[in-house]
Amino acid sequence: MSAVIVNSQLIRVARFYESTIGKKAIMAVTGLILFGFLIAHMLGNLQIFLGPAVMNHYAETLHGNPPLLWSVRTILLVSVALHIWASVSLWSLKKEARPVAYVKKANVSSTWASRTMMLSGPMVAAFVVFHLLHLTTGTIDPQHFVPLHAYENLVNGFLVIPFALVYIVIMILIGFHLSHGIWSMFQSIGFSHPRYTPMIKTFAAVFAWILIAGFISVPVAVLSGLVR
Repeated sequence: MSAVIVNSQLIRVARFYESTIGKKAIMAVTGLILFGFLIAHMLGNLQIFLGPAVMNHYAETLHGNPPLLWSVRTILLVSVALHIWASVSLWSLKKEARPVAYVKKANVSSTWASRTMMLSGPMVAAFVVFHLLHLTTGTIDPQHFVPLHAYENLVNGFLVIPFALVYIVIMILIGFHLSHGIWSMFQSIGFSHPRYTPMIKTFAAVFAWILIAGFISVPVAVLSGLVR
């Protein structure tokens, strides 16, 4: 009897995942997890303004608990994979529902951010890999990388102007991605109303760009000589 109940529940879960609502729910939940990580990561990066001792201690604290660190990394990795899978699946379903494109595309109600989500997503994913190889493992520039010296690694990394400019451009893309993604997350969980939607869109845009401003302030401070 218990086996039948378990199988029934598994079937329900599988059907939920296969449905459009299920995929949107996965997008919302994983998006929320990744958004939370970005907030934490930005706050960590801003410690560069407190000096090398504070920021390097922060890095040492993070790496001082390997089980917690790898648990967080695993959750983030799974979230990224599910987020990409759900995004591609929804895009495929949308394309199958309308195999022939409109003769004239009407983008009146859509924004540039919403129309480029499928483009900005893969670019951001590629940048994350590069960013990890650059400032987490030191693979890109091993000569100027010192393990657990987050302050020096950030400064040395952003003193290379092409790296700093690529970082800033990608952060701007992430800003557009977030401004639409945060609003879509609220919409996916049912917060959609003519009265509140404009406020949610405004909140999403303001919050996203404040977050991105925090990230961009680091390479700008290094390039301007404010942080050395």
